Amino acid sequence: MKVGIIGTGLMGFPMAINIAKKFELKSFNRTFEKMKGLEKYKITLCNTLESLSKETDVIISMLPGDKEVIEIINQIKNFIKSGTVFVDMSSTKVSTANECYKILKEKNSNFIDAPVSGGPEGAKSGSLAIMAGGDKDAFLKVKNVLEAMGNPTLVGPNGSGQVSKLCNQIIVGVTIGAVAEAIILCEKNGADPNKFIAAVSGGFADGKILQNHGQRMIDKDFVARGKNITHLKDMNNILECASQKGIKLPISKLIQNMFKNLCDSGFENDDHCSLYKEISNLK
Repeated sequence: MKVGIIGTGLMGFPMAINIAKKFELKSFNRTFEKMKGLEKYKITLCNTLESLSKETDVIISMLPGDKEVIEIINQIKNFIKSGTVFVDMSSTKVSTANECYKILKEKNSNFIDAPVSGGPEGAKSGSLAIMAGGDKDAFLKVKNVLEAMGNPTLVGPNGSGQVSKLCNQIIVGVTIGAVAEAIILCEKNGADPNKFIAAVSGGFADGKILQNHGQRMIDKDFVARGKNITHLKDMNNILECASQKGIKLPISKLIQNMFKNLCDSGFENDDHCSLYKEISNLK
C-alpha cells in the first residue's frame, strides 16, 4: 500500500516517520523546507499535490484548520485516483468533515475524519488516540496505516471523529482548569504541590493531565505543546456544535472565556496549561 502525507509540522513530521517504518511514503508541505530531514527515512518529498497523489492508495493530512483542509481537498480532487481513501487527521468543524466527504464521494474516493489526541509526544511515540468517522469499509482499508501512528477507533459515520475530538477537548480543557485550581490551592496554603501529585497517584484524581500539565504548572513551564489559540478554536467549535443541537454546555463556556482572555492578553502561543496563569490572576 502506498501512502501520502500532507502537512509535516509539529505533529505531521513525527507521524510521517512512524508511517515510513511500515509503508512506502510520499510527503507534501506548502513550505518545502519543513520536510527536510524526512528523506533520511526513505520518504519521497513531493513538490506538488499531483505528484503526491499519483499511484497513492491512502492520503493523510495534518493541517492547521478548516480553511487549509478545504483548500487541500478542493485542489487534490483534481488528481486523486478512484478508490483512494483520504484521511484528515486535523481538528476541524463537523461541517468541514461533511463537506470534504461529499466532495470526494463525487470523485469516487472516500474521506475519513480522524482527529487525534496525544500531542507531539504521542505523535513521536506512535501512541496517538485516533477518533475516526466514516464508512466502515474505508476505515478497514486504512486501519493498518493508522495503527502505525497510534490506536484508531471507528466511532461512527462521517463527522463522528470530529465530534469525538470536541468531546475530548471538553474533558482536556475542563481538567486543565481543575488541575490549575488544585495546584494554586496547594501553593497558597503551604502544601507541596509535587507531593500532592504523588499523594493522589493511583486515586480517582490521578491522570495524564495532572501528571504532565500539573508538573508544568509547578515548574512555570508554558512552552507550547498545545497552544492556547488552538484550544480556543476547539472550544469555539464545541459550543457551535452544541448550539446547533440546542445543547447548553456551561462549563465549556467558562473554559472558552478563560482561553479567550489568555489569547487576548498576548498568551495565544503559550501552552494550554497556562490556564494556570488566568486562574491565578482572577480577583
